Amino acid sequence: MGSTSARVFARVTAAPAVVLAAWLLVAFPLLVAGVLSPVTGALLGIPAVAAGLLGAFRLVPALPAGAGRGPGLPWWPFVLTAAIAAAFAAVQLGYHSEILVIRRDPASYAQFTHWIAEHGSLPIPQRRDLIAGGDNALVYGSLAYYEVGDVVWPQFLAGAPLVYTVGHWLGGIPGMLLVPPVVGGLGVLTFGGLAARLVGPRWAPAAALVLAVCQTQQWVSRSTYSEPVAQVLLLGALVLAYDALTRPVEPRGWTRWHTLAAVAGLVFGLGLVVRITALRDLLPLVAFAGLLLVARRGQALPLLGGLVVGAGYGAVAGYGLSRPYLEHLSASLVPLLWISGAVVVSVAAAVALLWRRGLPRGDRPRWLPSAAALSVVAVMAALALRPLVYTDLGHGDEATAAYIGRVQEIEGLPFAPDRTYYEMSLYWVGWYVGLSTVLLAAFGAALVVRRILQHRAPQWVLPAMVLSWTVVTTLLRPAITPDHPWASRRLIVLVLPAFVLFAVWFVAWLAHRLFTEPGADRPWVRRSAAAAAAAAGVAVMLVPTALTAAGVMTYRSDVGSVAAVRKLCRAIPADASVVMVDGVYGGYMQLVRGMCGVPTAGLSSADPQRDVARIIAGIEERGRTPVLAASKPRAILPYVEPGTPVRHPFDVHAEQDPSTLMEPPAGAWVFDGDVWIAVVR
Repeated sequence: MGSTSARVFARVTAAPAVVLAAWLLVAFPLLVAGVLSPVTGALLGIPAVAAGLLGAFRLVPALPAGAGRGPGLPWWPFVLTAAIAAAFAAVQLGYHSEILVIRRDPASYAQFTHWIAEHGSLPIPQRRDLIAGGDNALVYGSLAYYEVGDVVWPQFLAGAPLVYTVGHWLGGIPGMLLVPPVVGGLGVLTFGGLAARLVGPRWAPAAALVLAVCQTQQWVSRSTYSEPVAQVLLLGALVLAYDALTRPVEPRGWTRWHTLAAVAGLVFGLGLVVRITALRDLLPLVAFAGLLLVARRGQALPLLGGLVVGAGYGAVAGYGLSRPYLEHLSASLVPLLWISGAVVVSVAAAVALLWRRGLPRGDRPRWLPSAAALSVVAVMAALALRPLVYTDLGHGDEATAAYIGRVQEIEGLPFAPDRTYYEMSLYWVGWYVGLSTVLLAAFGAALVVRRILQHRAPQWVLPAMVLSWTVVTTLLRPAITPDHPWASRRLIVLVLPAFVLFAVWFVAWLAHRLFTEPGADRPWVRRSAAAAAAAAGVAVMLVPTALTAAGVMTYRSDVGSVAAVRKLCRAIPADASVVMVDGVYGGYMQLVRGMCGVPTAGLSSADPQRDVARIIAGIEERGRTPVLAASKPRAILPYVEPGTPVRHPFDVHAEQDPSTLMEPPAGAWVFDGDVWIAVVR
């Protein structure tokens, strides 16, 4: 029973990343070729996913025997971890959002998903010939959608929309909105698998539960964010890399361990198809591959090969399908590319230098492991003290500064719109998983680093490199609008899981030390002390995490938007050409263009009375029905004949995510979505 449960636990928790990677491997080329459809997706995707699952269940080894106590592993750790992930997904399905109006990223991804699910190709045609030709008073770009020549490009990368497309094919817009909760549950399951490998199977349910309760994990899993997909891929890549390195193999020949290493590298690289920021997270993997090369480990070249293939996909996703977005990010992306190139060159030089000498001893001099552990604590202390000595300023974006100023006024904070609040980043972590978890994680990370340098924890080398690098670089500069829960997106892929993982490891280490305390000659005393330490450690992580989550996890955002979209689309004639005559086009243009399937443009004019009349005439000359849209009826009335009906088909009054700056979010704000239209006959 024990060996079977160990195999099932290992393979089921590796499967989510393999499934997503297999789907992206075939779906992304179909999108690039412009032939993505339910038929082509099924013909290639189903065999790819099936092959990936078969490979995972044949190649992934059982959890190591040393991970559990006794000769075998009972079933309860796996069953409980899977139950936590399933319960998480069920709750998020019940609370899933209906964010379709573009204000921030979820609706941008939703509109991206809808377009490729319906059309299977990019870019998005403007169809300006069906409105008023190249009239200079019209614009075709909007929030998160770039007007380039006579086409429109979506802002973000295609990875998450390709995953959510499957739900759209199966259930339309409602089906699309149900996929993120499922992917979020898979993230919890994958994290449980990583904890089972690095901490022990019996600690996996505790780790999974803390992450599942975390407000940010719940929040991003209720809307079409990219983070759930990125989390499954990057945590799953760490799982697969752990499995690939459980056996030392020679560079020559090819074994299951070489295959697993190649798959792990591929999954890491495919993170770039989902989020461009994954490039930063992958830099430690290059250094680790250099360590494997110097150590003559056979997994090194397959790992690098898989990474190169996955990164190639990411390069095409970025520069082929999202170039305007990368150009928008050039101020931060170009330096990151230079840093990445420098890392590759430096690692190559270090490998050449150490090729004959071998790896240096991490435990020489003898004080080095302890000094490294102390440095971890020092870094955490510096991050904690940073708000006392430093205030970060400068968004580099006037719109962001204006928004932060409005939030400060709402919260009654000192007016400082240029403040980024980045110096508070470690406290953000404390909000969402508890300051007790932060403290336990600091001690855990310090001990893990010490054990690595003492050659006592080789399995932790890659996870510690990736997680610690991501934690430090992210907390130093989150690079995101700092209102919450929005800013917590930057933490959920790897940062919050890292804190939970290190904290659970420290609690497990402490409980084990108490259980094996040589000075206690009564077994029941040791068992009681260990159990008390374990229960207390999990409680001090879980309770503050749950208290924060309770404040905002009781509402559904933008409820009613799906029905409103259907009503809006029914109100627009099939032969319509829509002109949005006020600022409503920023959030609704792609919704009308994509979900209603009619040519749409926005008015940008110094003389709107004259220009609208000319545009209406141009639409009528093309044999189409002009439709004017706006956020208020008074914006339409000057351009239509008296008595023309002005209808209100999109009328949503719901709850939406709040914005806070100096405390965790604890309640919903109001969302008012309005589109009025007039059909000009």
